[in-house]
Amino acid sequence: MSQREFVPAAGRDVFLPLYDPMVSLLGFDRARQELISHAKIEAGQNILDIGCGTGSFVVLLKRQHPQVRVVGLDPDPKAIRRAHAKIGRAGVSVQLDEGFSDALPYETAVFDRVFSSFMFHHLEGQERENTMREALRVLKPGGSFHMVDFVADHAPRGFFERLIHSHAHLQDNSTRQILEEMNRAGFTNAMRVKEDSTLFGLLRSAYYRAAVSC
Repeated sequence: MSQREFVPAAGRDVFLPLYDPMVSLLGFDRARQELISHAKIEAGQNILDIGCGTGSFVVLLKRQHPQVRVVGLDPDPKAIRRAHAKIGRAGVSVQLDEGFSDALPYETAVFDRVFSSFMFHHLEGQERENTMREALRVLKPGGSFHMVDFVADHAPRGFFERLIHSHAHLQDNSTRQILEEMNRAGFTNAMRVKEDSTLFGLLRSAYYRAAVSC
């Protein structure tokens, strides 16, 4: 894989050991559980998590749905190493690949569900557009894309909001922008499923779903 710049899961490599405790504090675990619940996963399906980071989401997926094939992808080799260790401790079988969401290393129409949890706000304009197109490409007809991420908010920010915004492109993460990007990529029935909050209501997030025509 060619070397490219990317934003690490924790914003900077030095924060990676603190990533899992930090996301638990932010309420990511509850948000990930709700994201899975929205997807209506069935036995035998192929599932992809883009931007899998340290592997918490893919482990949760595999534990709850042991009869599906789960694949996680992330560009950060350090995060992938932590994910391998976490998968080993959990005693589950998950495929982990190193790569970028806007150039997925998979054949066309091979996955039933593609997930993205709190990753999309790290991407810049063309990366966002290409990621949506790639998610559509690797999904089977009738498959679906499921995403949860922070929502752009231009109100005055507290410490944790400034921390998140300082390493991201949240100004592009409005619901309108995300739905437009889904539609331009070719998805159908793109919608915001619900809006929520994390960190005791200090950060806003939203869940999205889009389908692939049969």
